[in-house]
Amino acid sequence: MSGLPQDTRRKLPKMDKVLSWPEITSLRSLTSHVGLKNAVRNVLDQLRTALSSNPATDLTPTSISHLVRNQIRIAETPSLRRVINGSGVVIHTNLGRSPLAHAAEAALRDTAWGYSNLEFDLEQGERGERYSHVENLICELTGAEAALVVNNNAAAVMLALSSLAEGQEVIVSRGELVEIGGSFRIPDVMRQSGATLVEVGTTNRTHPRDYIGAITEQTALLLKVHTSNFAVVGFTAEVNTETMVRIGQEASIPTMVDAGSGCLIDLAPFGICGEATVQHHLQAGADVVTFSGDKLLGGPQAGLIAGRRDLVEKMKRHQLLRALRIDKLTLATLEATLRLYRDERVALTEIPTLRMLTMPLDTISSQARRMLRRLRALLPPQFTLTLQDGFSSPGGGTYPLLQLPSRLIEVTVNGVPPKRLEELLRSTTPPVVGRLQKDCFLLDVRTLTDAEIPLLASALVQALEVTP
Repeated sequence: MSGLPQDTRRKLPKMDKVLSWPEITSLRSLTSHVGLKNAVRNVLDQLRTALSSNPATDLTPTSISHLVRNQIRIAETPSLRRVINGSGVVIHTNLGRSPLAHAAEAALRDTAWGYSNLEFDLEQGERGERYSHVENLICELTGAEAALVVNNNAAAVMLALSSLAEGQEVIVSRGELVEIGGSFRIPDVMRQSGATLVEVGTTNRTHPRDYIGAITEQTALLLKVHTSNFAVVGFTAEVNTETMVRIGQEASIPTMVDAGSGCLIDLAPFGICGEATVQHHLQAGADVVTFSGDKLLGGPQAGLIAGRRDLVEKMKRHQLLRALRIDKLTLATLEATLRLYRDERVALTEIPTLRMLTMPLDTISSQARRMLRRLRALLPPQFTLTLQDGFSSPGGGTYPLLQLPSRLIEVTVNGVPPKRLEELLRSTTPPVVGRLQKDCFLLDVRTLTDAEIPLLASALVQALEVTP
């Protein structure tokens, strides 16, 4: 404040005076006493900065109270909140990956608002094991002998490597040493586990002889890694699970597969090819398979481990498990999701991720026309809505080369450039995330639901009310 001219400094009201204004005291119902003081302090700091460049800044009680109200609104809005996904990316990592099925919502409610038998055996009346709530389900669905769940797939890989290969060698193809979102790298995860990485083959071609030639007395594990959102095309060669298992069995070395996306249903009949199911890897003889809960599985964030009983038991006894374990809320929603897989038709209908991925273009087109009619009825005439063809993406590091035909709603607002509209919609309630493409703002119908249309219309109106 000392950097401001004396006359300018005198213009800025004192905090105590501002807090006594009727325009400010009327805001006490919106927040706590501390919250109101913090809002006023923040606004005065902003005005102090504004005065340094514009001595004519409005300092009236009406203007300041408006700024304080906005500060309160920002402070009282939860940081983590619902977002309408119009991007067309089905498993959108930045937007929370897979939305949960309604069955998971009911399970969450029943478990969260009271006590539960998380680690209590109701039959024996003594302490139980939290993983028992989902272990039998995972084994039933995958054919594994035993199963375990931790907080994400990277944790599952680390626990498996720490339990089965700490201080020993793990052989993996160079073409599978990927970096996934957030700069997490498979080689780094392996090093943290205490295992020694042995790279074989080249980036684009790895052969059975490469694994065979790298096996030594120190080899504890052969590892195959899902390449996530990375694909090598053209002059390529990789060793499939069946061949790796055969190599491992001949050398009495277990084979582990990081299956990544957690696919439990073959989606090839829907034109979605390229992801082997967890069951496929286990039937091929893999000793351990790890995979994510919140990608193609369509559940909460979790890392699932399925495989040989003796190897899974080693992981259950490892001290690292305590740091990686999941809580009752994750268990409840994961169990509810897994139960849907007992009937494949139910899973494809009830699990949002599977439903969106397998939705036929005819269905999307009908939904797009219906949504367009409803939005036009709810929006003022400043909006122009048109349909166009486009493509959706599976996302989540699955099917990196796949584009799904879809229908897009182009939104045009008089006097508002598309980029500005995109920015405004990210600040509405609820926020809306679309995509900019060829100087157009687009909403992909594949990732929208009928229930979201009133909320979407409200957000668009809110965006219009903000001065561009």
